[in-house]
Amino acid sequence: MQPILRLLATILISLQFAWAASPSPAAENGKASVQTAADGVPLVVFNRTVFVFRGEFLGVPPATRARRAQETLTDRIQKGGDLVVAIKDNPEGKLVMLGGTAIFIVTPGDVDPLLHQDINEVSRQAGQRLEQVIGETREARSIEAIVKALGIAAAATAIYIALLSGIGRLRAWLVAGFMERAAHKAARLNVGGTQLIETGHLYPILLRLLNAIRWLIVGLLTYEWISFVLSRFPYTRPWGERLNDYLLGVAEALVSGIVGAIPGLGVAAVIFVLARFSTNFVSRLLERVAQGQAGIGWLAPDTMPTTRRLVGTGIWLFAIAMAYPYLPGAQTEAFRGLSVLLGLMISLGASSVVGQSAAGLILTYTRTIRPGEYVKIGEHEGTVVGMGMFATTIRTGLGEELSIPNSLITGSVTKNYSRAVSGQGYVVDTTVTIGYDTPWRQVEAMLIEAAHATPGILKTPAPRVFQTALSDYYPEYRLFAQAVPGEPRARAEILSTLHANIQDVFNRYGVQIMSPHYIDDGSEPKVVKPENWYPAPVAAEKPADSHRS
Repeated sequence: MQPILRLLATILISLQFAWAASPSPAAENGKASVQTAADGVPLVVFNRTVFVFRGEFLGVPPATRARRAQETLTDRIQKGGDLVVAIKDNPEGKLVMLGGTAIFIVTPGDVDPLLHQDINEVSRQAGQRLEQVIGETREARSIEAIVKALGIAAAATAIYIALLSGIGRLRAWLVAGFMERAAHKAARLNVGGTQLIETGHLYPILLRLLNAIRWLIVGLLTYEWISFVLSRFPYTRPWGERLNDYLLGVAEALVSGIVGAIPGLGVAAVIFVLARFSTNFVSRLLERVAQGQAGIGWLAPDTMPTTRRLVGTGIWLFAIAMAYPYLPGAQTEAFRGLSVLLGLMISLGASSVVGQSAAGLILTYTRTIRPGEYVKIGEHEGTVVGMGMFATTIRTGLGEELSIPNSLITGSVTKNYSRAVSGQGYVVDTTVTIGYDTPWRQVEAMLIEAAHATPGILKTPAPRVFQTALSDYYPEYRLFAQAVPGEPRARAEILSTLHANIQDVFNRYGVQIMSPHYIDDGSEPKVVKPENWYPAPVAAEKPADSHRS
């Protein structure tokens, strides 16, 4: 059995040298062979690069020098005997010797200027790699070494299979335990009694996540197993070493990237901490100034939330601009392209948003309207119940809630019924037209009596009546009164009650209201006598409406 294994090892080595030494058609024409590197022609033995020929020597190109070195080295190894590597000086460079035979010469033209090495260092490294190749050829001929390598590879394979099985069991255990805990946490994560994450959607996401982690670990284990097994045998050892070097290079790049980003992240973290401290400090300062005795005209308690948000936003925008250069990847082209794209999207699509927000700031700091005031904006009137950055919400007397864009408010005339009163409350006004045959003093007294009979209208300040016009057929009388601010009744309801009381009072005194317009009076005044105020089917409501009489 042993002679057969030795014969197989010898055949394998001979085939390796024959394949490495066989020139390609390009090499026979004096050009680089298929193994020609971008900056030279390598001398490859047992999948290892012993040396790279870069320059000509006595007119011989690098490809020919590499081919001759392969042939000489193959012949010397096959002869056996004393295979000691030595480096000898030569007028043309450094001779690399193997068992007294010159294999190749290292010339100054073979030194790569980018590596900043001299000819002594290059020849020394070539000798070390040649010694490693000689050692691996001996190992390839050793039956004991091959059997040992096979045993180690078999043990590594068994461990690899056991780890794969363990990963499968671990995944099943994690799925059982992790899913239960995740479902429990998801059930407790709710807002207003509504669960934020549905369990039916949570399971597929977690399963995909666990599967991704599992296959990542399996891939790394497989990679390391292949690298380890290849490294056990002389012929495939360079491949395994390259796999290891690649993985270590990736890990080193990741670690160095993380370590290199730590100082920048530290500076950014300090900037954000200072921004948070500044925001809290300025917020407390503004609040004290707004509540102070002297105060500032534009900084009132009702404008404090908006001012605090504006100042906080400004501080954080400044902090982001300062911390941006220190963030990882901020200097990359991808990050810059994303910044340009976001800026373009904001500039093109946010013009209306900026206009609405600017109008909201104007309303806030000019204090044109405030929450709780009764206003009329264009054709809409009601109580202001909320002022936002983009829209203002008012509630009408009919129970409707209107959302009006801030830009519409700043671009139209706004009537504020809450500002023209002494103290709190709002103005209630209405207009009637009465003929010239009725004394104006009687009309004013009847309007004031109707106002006093209306619940929700204050007696102090007293209601007033103004004659606003003397038309062709009648004067116009306008009643002004102030409503009770704490009365939980809408302005429309108070106006409805006031209009009903005006009709009752004028009917009681037999005075005709000349609205809508007409120009011819009949023989009888158009009034409703008190005994006819409750005809069917409203007779049943008489007790409820008795206050109007």
